[in-house]
Amino acid sequence: MKHLFSSLYSNIISFVIGTFWLFSSVVLAQGANDINESGKNFFLDSKGKKYENSGELIKELRKRHETLLQKGDTLQGIDVLMQLADVYGHRAEYANSYDVFWQSLFLADRVKNDSLDALIAWRLGRFYSFYKREKESLKYLNKALNIKKNMVKKGNADPAYLVLNYFAFVSTYREFDMPKLASKYLDSCLIYYKDVKNQLPMPQLNFEKAFILSKTGHNEEALELFKNLEPYFLENRPSYMVLFYTYWGDVLQNIGDLNNSVKYYEKAINASEKYKRHIDFTPLIYERLTEHYVKQGNYQKAYENLKIAKNLDALFFDGRSSKNKSMLEIRDEFRIEKQRQLDLIQQQRFEKLKQEEKISMLQRVILLGTIVFILILAFFFFRHLRNKHKLEKQLIRRNKELEIQKANELLELKNKELAASVLQLVEKDEFLKDLKEKLKSNKDNLQQSEINKLLRTISVNNNNNWEEFRLRFTAVNEKFYKKLTKKYPNLTQSDHKVCALIKLNFSSKDMARLLGISVESVHTTRYRLRKKLKLERKENLEDFIAQL
Repeated sequence: MKHLFSSLYSNIISFVIGTFWLFSSVVLAQGANDINESGKNFFLDSKGKKYENSGELIKELRKRHETLLQKGDTLQGIDVLMQLADVYGHRAEYANSYDVFWQSLFLADRVKNDSLDALIAWRLGRFYSFYKREKESLKYLNKALNIKKNMVKKGNADPAYLVLNYFAFVSTYREFDMPKLASKYLDSCLIYYKDVKNQLPMPQLNFEKAFILSKTGHNEEALELFKNLEPYFLENRPSYMVLFYTYWGDVLQNIGDLNNSVKYYEKAINASEKYKRHIDFTPLIYERLTEHYVKQGNYQKAYENLKIAKNLDALFFDGRSSKNKSMLEIRDEFRIEKQRQLDLIQQQRFEKLKQEEKISMLQRVILLGTIVFILILAFFFFRHLRNKHKLEKQLIRRNKELEIQKANELLELKNKELAASVLQLVEKDEFLKDLKEKLKSNKDNLQQSEINKLLRTISVNNNNNWEEFRLRFTAVNEKFYKKLTKKYPNLTQSDHKVCALIKLNFSSKDMARLLGISVESVHTTRYRLRKKLKLERKENLEDFIAQL
C-alpha cells in the first residue's frame, strides 16, 4: 500500500500542480472559457524547457509577485504564485509548492469569480485524492462540476468545456485504481466532447482508455492503443512519457512479455531524468523492476533497484527528509486567516442582524400603529356610512310611506266621490221612477197625450248607470281590477260588480238599489262570491277585498 500510495501521490502532485497553475492563470486573465485554453496548454506541454535554470526562475517570479502586490494587482499576483507553485512542484519541493498554494488561496478568496471558484474546488478535490481521502475529493470535484454546469446553463461556457471536469474524475479514479468508475466518467467526456478551440486533446482521453482496457483484461487492445498514441505524446508531451511508458510496461507484464516491460520501465526512468518531471513517480518504477528481477532470479539487480526505490521513497515521502519535514506540518495560515475572516463576517452579520432586528421592531411598531389607526379610521368611516345609509333608508321609507299614504288618501277620496256619485245616480233613478209611476196614475188630471209624451222622455236604465260606474271605478282602482282578474279569472261581470261595491264599502241595501235587486239576492250573491274566492267562514269578505 505504501508503494501504491507513493506512485499515486507522485503522479497526482505533478499532474495537479501543473494543471492548477495553467488553469488559474488563464481564469484570472480571461474568464470561464479560457480555463479550457489552459487545460489545452497543459496537455500540449512541450519540452519542459522553461524549468531549466529553475532557481533563477523562482527568484524572478517572487520578485514579480512582490511588485504586483505593491501595485495592488491581485489577479496577476495570483497568476504568478501559481507559476511559482508549478516550478516548485517540478523540482519536487512540495512543501514550498504547498506554501505558495495556501498563499494563493488566501488571495483568491478575495476574488468573486465562478470560474475561479470552480478551479479552487477542482484543485481541492485533486489535493484530497492523493491523500486517499476519497469522500472529500469527490465532494470538491462534484462542486467544481456543478459550478461549471451552472455556467453552461447560464450560457457563460460551452458544454464541451465540461469535458475537463469529467476528466478530473477519470484521472482521480485511475489513481484510486477504480477502472470501472474511471470508465463511467470517460464516457461522459466522450458525450460532451467536440473538436472546438481550447478543447482537451483526444489522445489524452485515449491514454485513459488504454489504462482502463489494461485493467479490465483487454491487454491486446490497450497495447495497440499505446502504440498508436506514442508518436503524439513524443511530439507534444515528451515529459508525460514517464507515466505513458510505465503503464505500457504494466500491460506488457500482464501478457507475460517481461523483457520488453523492463525496457519500457527503463524508458520511463530515462524520460524522468531527461525532463526532470515526475521524478517522484520513479520509486514505483524501481519497485516494479525489483519484482521483475526477483522473478528472473537476478537478486543482485533486484537489490540494486530496491535500494534505489527505498532511497527515492525516503527522499519524497519520508517525514525525516528535508524536503518533506515542513510539509508534514499543518498548514494553517489560510485556515486561520479564513476562520478569522469568517468570525469577523459572522460578528458583522450578528451586529447587522441586531440592527436589522431593531429596525424591524420599529417597522413592526409603526406598521402596527398604522394598522390600528387605519382600523379606527375605517371603523368611524364605516359607522358614518352606515348611519348615513340608515338615515337615507329611513328617509326613503318615510317618503315612500308618505307617497303611499297620499295615494291611499287620494284613492279613498276618489272612491268616496265615486260612491257619492253612484248614490246620486241611484237616487235620481228612484226619483224618476217615482215620477213615472205618479204620471201613470194621472192624479193631476193631465191630458193623456201630454203624459205619454213626458213618459217617453223619462228613461230609467240601471245598465247605463253601471257602465258609467265601472269605467270610473276602473280608472281609479286599476291595480285592484288587475289583481282580481289575474288571481281569480273565473269571476263573472256580476261578481266584479259586487267586488267593486264591497271595495267602496257599499251596504247590502245600497248594493240592491244600485244593482236593481233585492237585499236577499245581494246576500245570495255575496255567499256565492265567497265560495268562488275560497274563503273560510272566519274570513271577512270586506277585509279580503280591501287587501286586494
